[in-house]
Amino acid sequence: MLAYIIRRLFLVIPTLFVIILLNFVFVQFAPGGPVEQAIAQIQGRAVDATARISGGGGETAPGAQRDQTQSRGDSASKYRGARGLDPQLVKELERQFGFDKPAPERFWLMIKNYVKFDFGQSFYQNRSVVDLVVEKMPVSISIGVWTTLLVYCISIPLGITKAVRDGESFDVWTSVVVIIGNAIPAFLFAILLVVLFAGGSFFNLFPLRGLTSANWHDLNWGMKILDYLWHMVLPITAMVIGGFASLTILTKNSFLEEINKQYVLTARSKGIDERRILYGHIFRNAMLIVIAGFPSAFIGILFGSSLLIELIFSLDGLGLLGFEAVVNRDYPVVFGTLYIFTLMGLLMGILGDLAYHMVDPRIDFEAREV
Repeated sequence: MLAYIIRRLFLVIPTLFVIILLNFVFVQFAPGGPVEQAIAQIQGRAVDATARISGGGGETAPGAQRDQTQSRGDSASKYRGARGLDPQLVKELERQFGFDKPAPERFWLMIKNYVKFDFGQSFYQNRSVVDLVVEKMPVSISIGVWTTLLVYCISIPLGITKAVRDGESFDVWTSVVVIIGNAIPAFLFAILLVVLFAGGSFFNLFPLRGLTSANWHDLNWGMKILDYLWHMVLPITAMVIGGFASLTILTKNSFLEEINKQYVLTARSKGIDERRILYGHIFRNAMLIVIAGFPSAFIGILFGSSLLIELIFSLDGLGLLGFEAVVNRDYPVVFGTLYIFTLMGLLMGILGDLAYHMVDPRIDFEAREV
């Protein structure tokens, strides 16, 4: 098993490199980079200033305006909207955002820094990427941990009960609930919860914004915990509804498959108690795929599913940080968070395989090719 883990760890390096490289290449062709956005802001201010001058009677002569434009911007520019700007200003913007070097050199410098976990500074927030991620992490971890625990605590007992009572009325009506939960995206259910319980149109029982109240620091510990849980009710409910359905179906199908196997029939023929058969024999085998999927499920909830939930409930977490970085073309934050999330995802995949081996030591990863 140790040799398998070492091989998987070595595979993390080229996998991470290829993912970062592909995203870096795609970004080079994406319009509206930070330099173009800065140019657009400068041009917008210039247009406003020109409009004020024109309004006051100070019009520029057409010939002078044409000569000024030719002297500044007739040199071809690779940035949209840069025509008419001083080329030295454009070069200064390139230097400011790190685009004064060729793309291969920029990528090589980025990789060398990322090996040392140096992700640079945000273009717009004047803070290091690591500081931003550390600051936003508690919000996303709160959502991810509570959602994952509740999903597993609901789905596993429900899936086992559905498997044991397969075809009965309980199985039928709970299947309806599961299908509805699987069909409704988490963000749509979140909007419904806002309309119903957060002052949208009906009741105003829960807060709509943030993880805690404004006076949270002034409360005692008991009230702080209650205030925190009060703010988490709606976002966690929306996440759980969207996540428990698939795990419930997976648990039920896994148990049904094991219940119909020969060793269960043999145990029953020996007169062993049904409860002992279920939890002493079936449970260990049926829960393999469910337990082993816990690390990847947590990562999926933490870095994927919570994005829209954070936007809807104004939770300042990693999902909102990544969304704003993409919109603003804040490339250090985009690539820094991508590197961190990808690395954690790959490591969680290894932990998933270790969970398989811990649940059932008969699984031998040494025998399979990596």
